[in-house]
Order: sequence, then structure tokens, then C-alpha cells
Amino acid sequence: MKKKIIIAVLVVIILGVGGYFLFQFLSDKNNASEKENLKTEEILSQENEQNEELTEEEKENQEPEKNKEKSIIGKSVEGRDIFAYHYGSGDTEILFIGGIHGGYSWNTSLVAYEAIDYFKVNSNIIPANLKITIIPVLNPDGLYKVVGTTEKFSSVNVASSQVVQVSGRFNANEVDLNRNFDCDWQSSAKWQDKIVSGGDSVFSEPESLAVKNYIETQKPKAVIVWYSAAGGVFSSSCHNGVLPETEIITQKFADASGYPAYKSFDFYATTGDMVNWLAKINIPAISVLLSNHTDIEWEKNKAGIEALLEYYTE
Repeated sequence: MKKKIIIAVLVVIILGVGGYFLFQFLSDKNNASEKENLKTEEILSQENEQNEELTEEEKENQEPEKNKEKSIIGKSVEGRDIFAYHYGSGDTEILFIGGIHGGYSWNTSLVAYEAIDYFKVNSNIIPANLKITIIPVLNPDGLYKVVGTTEKFSSVNVASSQVVQVSGRFNANEVDLNRNFDCDWQSSAKWQDKIVSGGDSVFSEPESLAVKNYIETQKPKAVIVWYSAAGGVFSSSCHNGVLPETEIITQKFADASGYPAYKSFDFYATTGDMVNWLAKINIPAISVLLSNHTDIEWEKNKAGIEALLEYYTE
């Protein structure tokens, strides 16, 4: 009988001790789980706070490339972003560029911004096989010097001083960007009857290098660059003749817009020209020169753009 009582007591003790340790184990496990959950919630909270602190531009640039309507292709000498706007989702890209001469040719940026607004509202007119990219301001420092912004602006924002407007032709290194490309490049270049800087070497400037990298990466089917002011559509070449497709798109844009077509720009000798560099690497490219330095001639340019969309439709 005593033995049975002793055994029973031992069993109770063992069960009690085991239960205690089991309780402690489960309690510790629950505490650890709660701590882990709190830690996870803290991390998520910190990430949310960080995301809330991101600018809209930073959030936009975290999106997958294919979903972007706006991207940054580089920065200017003074650190301003060079934006590209994208419309359509086809594999064939047509690239439009404005503002290479900044505030001196500010209307070329305005016609590019007008095209951006047009495609925002009328994206359905872009054929399924095409992607349209527009770089409205390739020289943001030069434009900022004259109008005080690199976003879309009004002609009332333009500095009235001709001296200021001329100074806005160049980037912050005082380089004429349209003399910094790899076709007959020279450090000492000409603009009309003036001597201007073509940079220390080809693509020495961050702005010209940015568009070079974009073009070599994306390989657009054709490139259209707005300049002012001569009123015409000019083919490109770099001692290799005018590409057959360049001849076609020159005539297509000219016929639709009403601008006269020219096989080359012969008003004065140019070195380091962007569209001629494009011809050198066998990309069809044309220069569309607006008629003056103030008007955007949108209806003419819209007609030219639509003619190219029709031509490149599969």
C-alpha cells in the first residue's frame, strides 16, 4: 500500500514538473512569436514610412520600365533631369527631340511639349506596332537660364533680353551641344559667323552623352529633331550619303507639314551635328527647323507627325 502511495506521489510530482516545463515552453514560444510579429510589423511600418517619404518622381522611377510614361535618361551639367516621355507599346520606336539649344530655341521645347499633350489625349492614334518617345528638353540648363523652368512654360516666361536668350543656346559648360556629336567633330566649331565650343571631345557633355546612350540602347527606328529657325525639313548624312529611308521620311514630313524639303543643311558649315551623327550610325534622322524663334507651328508639325505614324504602321 505504501509503495502505491509513493508511486502515486511520484507520478503527481513528475506530471507537475513536466506540466510546468511544458507551460514554460509554450509560453516562451508564444512570447517569441509575438516578438517576431512585432518586429515584422515594425519593419513594415518603417518601409511604409520610407515609401511615403519618396517623391512622386522616385516612385515613378521604381516602376517597371515597360509601364513608365516618363523616365530620366540622364542629367545636365548642373544636375537637372533630362526626361523622356513614352507613348504606345510597340517594338518600333520613333524618337522626337526638342530643346538641344535650350533657351535660344525655346519654341522647339514648346512644340515637343505640345506633342506630349497631344499623345496623352490621343494615345489611341498610335499604331499597335509603334512606341513614341519625346525628349522635350535636351539642354535643361540652357532653357532654365532663359525661362526659369524646364517644365512646360508660356512665352511670357521667356526673358526679353536677346543677350540672355543667346546665352541659353549653350549648356552650363558653355558648349554648343549640337557641335558635340561624332560627325566631323571639332573643339572649335562654328555657329553662323561665330566661333563656339564643341567641347573637349566628342560626347564630353553629359547631355549629349545621355542621348547617345539612350539611342544606342533603345535603337529607335527614326529620330526627328526640332531646331529653329529656317523653316524646312533637312535630311542627315555624314559622308555616307543620305539613307534611303531618311529621304522618304524627309519628304513625308515635308509634304504633310508644308515645310520645304532639303537634302542637306548648307547655310554654313557645321561640325559635331547630332542628326549627322545618327546618319553615321545608320539611323534615319531629320532636322525640322521651325520658321522663327517664337512660334511652334503646331498644326504643321502635327500633320508631319501623323504622316510618319501612317508611314511606320505595319
